[in-house]
Amino acid sequence: MDATNVSPIFDFVLNHYPNYLFWIFYVLNLIFGAIAFKLGFARKLPLLKTIFVYVMLAVGTYIITIFSIFQMPITESLIIISLVLAIYRFRLHRQRKRNNSYEKTPE
Repeated sequence: MDATNVSPIFDFVLNHYPNYLFWIFYVLNLIFGAIAFKLGFARKLPLLKTIFVYVMLAVGTYIITIFSIFQMPITESLIIISLVLAIYRFRLHRQRKRNNSYEKTPE
């Protein structure tokens, strides 16, 4: 068994699409996945757990990038998720700021 022919999916992706296209999708998916994680995860994690999460995110992003190459809307979905979470966090920040200003005003 040849080591380069491990999986037919990987073989198809690497042989039929330009190498730069796959890596462009990978970087875009990684960036928007990291943004979605940062905006969607409420708690601060310790440093080692954060590093572990980002390493697993990089591995998982490689796998979902294969689906992006096969015309599935992975990158588009990550962009929409990031936008929705950014809007939510912005509105939450404005609401908290407004509530704090109401509490500080003397009656």
